[in-house]
This record gives sequence, C-alpha cells and structure tokens, in this order.
Amino acid sequence: MAGKYVKLTSLSWWSSVVPLLAGLILATEPLHGWVEIGQTLRNFSGDVPPAMLINGGLLGIGIRGALA
Repeated sequence: MAGKYVKLTSLSWWSSVVPLLAGLILATEPLHGWVEIGQTLRNFSGDVPPAMLINGGLLGIGIRGALA
C-alpha cells in the first residue's frame, strides 16, 4: 500500500512532501523552540498557516497516488 504513495524518485512526490514537512515543523515549532527555522520557513512559504501546508502536502500525495 505505501508503495503506491511513496515514490522517492518522483518530483511530484517531493513537491508534496516538502510543504507537508514544512507545515509539521511550523506546527510544532513552539514545542521545540526552533524560532530561526520557523521564521525561515515562514519567509519561504509567504506566511501560509501550517494547516494549509500540511493539507496541501497530503492532497498532493493522495492525488499522485491515485493517478499512479
């Protein structure tokens, strides 16, 4: 099952995983105290809320898996 969704050599998979990971880092930033990393990610993402990054990443992975 995971083979359908995890494609390490696929550019579309990576373009969905990066926002997912960025959203997870931003969402958990207060727990870890990663202020510098959080600010850098906010600058790159345009201050998009973490929930939108996470949902966008999951959506991209799901669509990519459905089309495979």
